[in-house]
Amino acid sequence: MVDVQPPPFRTLDDFLLGSARFSVPDVRNLDRWNNRIINNLLYYQSNYFASAVAFLLLVGYFQPLQLIVGATVVILLFLGFVWAAENKAVIRRFRRNHPSLSLAAILGSSYLLLSVFGGVAVFLFGIAFPILMILIHASVRLRNLKNKLENKLESIGLKRTPMGLLLEALGQEQEAGS
Repeated sequence: MVDVQPPPFRTLDDFLLGSARFSVPDVRNLDRWNNRIINNLLYYQSNYFASAVAFLLLVGYFQPLQLIVGATVVILLFLGFVWAAENKAVIRRFRRNHPSLSLAAILGSSYLLLSVFGGVAVFLFGIAFPILMILIHASVRLRNLKNKLENKLESIGLKRTPMGLLLEALGQEQEAGS
């Protein structure tokens, strides 16, 4: 964990404005779409993290206690899922073969548990909405040459980033950089 390097922030021009190119993904080729998402998550991870934190701070300003309860539930469920996937072969295979369903299971479980606590609205707007925006951006943002080079460095192990570790925990490490 010592060799984990925080990636640089990408310029707003590269992230959203002028030089950024967007295109609707080809939903018939799920491998290519998954590859685009993973590589964009790796390349723009600092921008995504800053965007999510800004949105969480905004929601936390209006509903601090419910946001803390919601974040705690999601983190505990995620950690429980990662632990179970590392210790149970059936769950590990499911995580590798169905990453979208795995994420949906974590978010769905969080939703059900939070509905008991009464924090559904805060969960939806404070946690799930930033994740949805990040996944939409990662889906439609086309990769550039610099993006591909950075992802190759991550995939061959010369560079380790927080998003790379998160993707490994979700069973997507073999996809990164391809």
